[in-house]
Amino acid sequence: MGITADREAALLAQVPTGLLINGEWRDAAGGKTFDVEDPATGKVLLSIADASTEDGALAMDAAAAAQESWAKTAPRERGEILRRAFELVTERAEDFALLMTLEMGKPLAEARGEVTYGAEFLRWFSEEAVRISGRYGMSPDGKSRLMVNKKPVGPCLLITPWNFPLAMATRKIAPAVAAGCTMVLKPAKLTPLTSQLFAAVMIEAGLPAGVLNVVSTTSAGDVTGPILKDERLRKVSFTGSTPVGQGLIRDAADRVLRTSMELGGNAPFVVFEDADMDKAVAGAMTAKLRNMGEACTAANRFIVHESIADEFAEKFAAKVGAMTTARGTEDESKIGPLIDAKSRDKVHSLVSEAVDGGAEAVVGGAAVDGPGYFYQPTVLKNVAPGARILQEEIFGPVAPIVTFATEDEAVALANDTEYGLVAYVFTEDLNRGLRIGERLETGMLGLNAGVVSNAAAPFGGVKQSGLGREGGAEGIEEYLYTQYIGIADPSAA
Repeated sequence: MGITADREAALLAQVPTGLLINGEWRDAAGGKTFDVEDPATGKVLLSIADASTEDGALAMDAAAAAQESWAKTAPRERGEILRRAFELVTERAEDFALLMTLEMGKPLAEARGEVTYGAEFLRWFSEEAVRISGRYGMSPDGKSRLMVNKKPVGPCLLITPWNFPLAMATRKIAPAVAAGCTMVLKPAKLTPLTSQLFAAVMIEAGLPAGVLNVVSTTSAGDVTGPILKDERLRKVSFTGSTPVGQGLIRDAADRVLRTSMELGGNAPFVVFEDADMDKAVAGAMTAKLRNMGEACTAANRFIVHESIADEFAEKFAAKVGAMTTARGTEDESKIGPLIDAKSRDKVHSLVSEAVDGGAEAVVGGAAVDGPGYFYQPTVLKNVAPGARILQEEIFGPVAPIVTFATEDEAVALANDTEYGLVAYVFTEDLNRGLRIGERLETGMLGLNAGVVSNAAAPFGGVKQSGLGREGGAEGIEEYLYTQYIGIADPSAA
């Protein structure tokens, strides 16, 4: 049966449609709004306030005004707010899952998984808030004492992408709250509704006015540009494409802002001849088709040993071909729509070029008739070296396969990219797996695993995949700075 229209309408009625500034939901200056569409149908879900430069300045004013008092708040109190937020999100898991499915398109089962994952950042950092620590000791010459403190960096600008509307917000907001930082959040214009509802939950959990401000907008540069130039801003955290991240880094350099950048990926999925074929295919299904392939961690290039490549392609294609494309609210949905027509057209362009260059579509290879922006789950084999589909982030349900003969060749192919976010390696030889892992230029590695994301682990990449880490014990450090205090010898006369 799926989800009824009445259920959808009842949920959408609960979503705030204003801007959150200093604890109040308000209209945008001038009353401007924009529509948020369902990518499975093209229909408008809600119209919400469209922030302007003036609104961004007010949000920054609120964050700056709240910073001093928020930084003095007891760590336990900050942690308890996050814990309450975790409980509230968990209680409303079905609401958040459905809302993400409506505005982003992912199947409801996957959306439920994101709620669990996203909520875990709230619980993890509620526990990290009380573990911020420094040190005190004698200097090496014994003539003074050394005290080291960790302090919140200050007001932060957080910019989140459209593909994981809840998890990308909690992954940034939770450590900022735990560290004692105030924030201005700019959600993606394609999927702002989840952030709007989550912000309301944070208020319900007891977050003071001004600590979190939300400015959804269709004019990102007009809103974030002046904020980046504001002398009170101390940090910018961004998840999105590498070109946009590079621009933000240039802007941040003028004021030497702390930056966290989680950017693009081109993940290799390496399958050795001794791999367990069933495990490798199952891992490939998860690494490639989770979120319709619209993930920076999605396996982008399948690098398979030549002796098993045909068997892998056949078994992988059989699984992929059985995946049903449908609106995410429908019970049979396994693959939802891509986010918009532009994204679908780009995916098809990459596939068409690869096929024109000699690749064979074992399964799929075409767009699905509308409504909505669906694309057939696709497996390509015999992809030519240097094909654009091997160089660019696909961000769709398409798996190109290439082959290798030796370990050295596999490593060279895997590292042949400017990106370095995540890689996947399947082999039954643990020594080989660790050996290859040490040679791969990547911030994360899935060894016989198709999913690596975990709130307790440091998420991030190298090369043009970004700077900094989110999650794990490292995640809160991105929102703290170190202060050293030199103290005269207390035993001196």
